Amino acid sequence: MNPVLLFILGVVFVAIGIAVSIALHELGHLLPAKLFKVRVTKYMIGFGPTLWSKRKGETEYGVKAIPLGGYVSMIGMYPPNKEDGAVRPSSTGMFQTLATEARSVAHQEVGPGDEGRLFYQLPVWKKIIIMLGGPAANLLIGLVLTAVLLMGFGIATATTTVADVSRCQVKAGETVDPDSPDCKLTPAAAAGLRPLDTITSFDDKPVTSWEQLTGWIRESAGREVSITVERDGAPVTTTVTPVLSARPIIGEDGRPALDADGQPRYQEVGFLGIGAQTALVQQPASSVLPMAGDNIRQVAGVVLNLPARVAGVAQAAFSEEARDPNGPISVVGVGRVAGEVAAMEQVPVQSRLAVLVGLLAGLNFALAVFNLIPLLPLDGGHVAGALYEGARRRVAKLFGKPDPGAFDIAKLLPVTYVVAVLLMGMGALLIYADIVKPISIF
Repeated sequence: MNPVLLFILGVVFVAIGIAVSIALHELGHLLPAKLFKVRVTKYMIGFGPTLWSKRKGETEYGVKAIPLGGYVSMIGMYPPNKEDGAVRPSSTGMFQTLATEARSVAHQEVGPGDEGRLFYQLPVWKKIIIMLGGPAANLLIGLVLTAVLLMGFGIATATTTVADVSRCQVKAGETVDPDSPDCKLTPAAAAGLRPLDTITSFDDKPVTSWEQLTGWIRESAGREVSITVERDGAPVTTTVTPVLSARPIIGEDGRPALDADGQPRYQEVGFLGIGAQTALVQQPASSVLPMAGDNIRQVAGVVLNLPARVAGVAQAAFSEEARDPNGPISVVGVGRVAGEVAAMEQVPVQSRLAVLVGLLAGLNFALAVFNLIPLLPLDGGHVAGALYEGARRRVAKLFGKPDPGAFDIAKLLPVTYVVAVLLMGMGALLIYADIVKPISIF
């Protein structure tokens, strides 16, 4: 198939996956809101002009032109003014005006029969459930996709079959012409090992996994050992002598360990000069939660260091500095990666689909964690407001004071607007960086 068409199909696959994820995120807010009898006026996917909408019962469902999010509108998001219970103009300052306008919008659709159906009147625990419904939906999607990836497709696992045999011994960063006198054969090439050989024993010990084999090779530097391979259905035995070679130290996160100067750390270990073929190996159900937990921890690490990570993206985008492949990317970057994966014709279709499913799973974990940041307009900001309201009421009750009532989260709208502007700026920067200096899988 045409690589360009494959690239487009990959982008479309992820775009649909993102749209469905957003729709289910908002559904996570909608369902508990309706369960708790809050009147929901709108359920929208996207922002900007409405492309399509349909009213069913008291709720308008629709799709908007800019598919970068969505929202659920509930009446009574903010409590009215305490003075007279009404929404009225204010001239005491810009921030007060912002809060007043927000209350006005929140109450403009309140009508007869809506008493007791306003969001601000809900108990704290119900508010929290509604606001956590969105991130919970993304977590559930991520878990389901992780299960599909691990138990359905499987994960790429190194096998005991040789994929390639290096001919020359070289140091990191060096290249040597295989036909030149400077080429010193690797132990594997000298022993006559070939691609597609399946290693069955090493040093008279049966080989059951690539990880086991590499451990034995690393420990056998300078010692001649026997090695048996299956070649064209028949066993072939020879001897090899692993040589000492500097190999980068890989941390538990799969990335090279760095020294104090930020340079990769190396260790001298036994080396043969062979690479393993990989195959998709299905995993048990018990592997799903640990894998999901690892993904969530990685995303949380990025979110906790988000300002520094974004600054790094900005520095790379406007300089010759290399971009961190593990840094944040925009939907444009995600689409590009998906397109590149889909266009890899040398990779089996099943493996490409597995990568795309894993990409969507990671994206949903990222949406869940990001939305839990305790800042408005994110879901975590509303949760933080509800928790503050509950704590304030508990303290008042403890000291015998009158119930202070619902916390007027509209007073935090100035902060909300600042955060919204910062988020839009971050999004624009990431999109720009993904255009001028994209992260590539190659």
